[in-house]
Amino acid sequence: MHLSGVAATVNWHWIWLVMAAFLAGVLNAVAGGGSFLSFPALLGMHIPPVQANATNTVAIWPGQLTSVAAYREDVRRNLSAAMLMGLAGLLGGTAGAVVLLNTPQTTFLHLVPWLLLGAASIFAVSGPVSRWLERLKRARRERAGTGQIRPQRRMPLFLAAVAISFYVGYFGAGAGFLFMTLLALFGYEDIHVINALKVVANLLANGIAFLIFIVDGQVVWRYCLAAMIAAAIGGYASATLAKRVPQPVLRGLVVVIGLGMAAWFFWRNH
Repeated sequence: MHLSGVAATVNWHWIWLVMAAFLAGVLNAVAGGGSFLSFPALLGMHIPPVQANATNTVAIWPGQLTSVAAYREDVRRNLSAAMLMGLAGLLGGTAGAVVLLNTPQTTFLHLVPWLLLGAASIFAVSGPVSRWLERLKRARRERAGTGQIRPQRRMPLFLAAVAISFYVGYFGAGAGFLFMTLLALFGYEDIHVINALKVVANLLANGIAFLIFIVDGQVVWRYCLAAMIAAAIGGYASATLAKRVPQPVLRGLVVVIGLGMAAWFFWRNH
């Protein structure tokens, strides 16, 4: 009786939120897709869906800051491209955040399973698409002889980056892979340069959304701070996991979690 009384007084939603945010920090650091866990956990705290998404964006954004330091030399060497991608991130992220805040709660709740399904599908095709891009890169090198092909057509790249950044500001799960695919299609071949430009665009798109959500009062801070701390600890603890678990296994886990969450929301909204 005593144990059942203790169990009844424990807020299991809080415990799951902290656990989910910790695991989200781990996943974001090693594979991406942490929002598949942290966003539904925030919804489980009975926050309206738009506020849950805004709170999730603010909670996970600080963890992205560390990735900029890792690529600062590549950003410096490709400053003009980084500025282009950063501007695209700011414009698209602003538009996505504003549209989210003007989306009715019930409409966004009905969009959630589709957004989760789309993001999980992005992760599911990341392996085959990466292999296809590698073949495309080899074919370019064979045609060009030696030397890296310099990316051209800056305006189409910029407009496509704005579109992806809009998605980042609105929801964002899986956007990192979309940026990487886009940059590869436009001729970037060095994986460190691709990652650096992806980080700049993603960080600024999420960062401007971060500010908009805070200024507009959409962040539920008592949940946000708990999730932020847990995600930061998870990201710090992820180094060991990244070395021990193969990336395909991690990505497969992300896809399973994403599809499972999408199915649950489709059932819930039915």
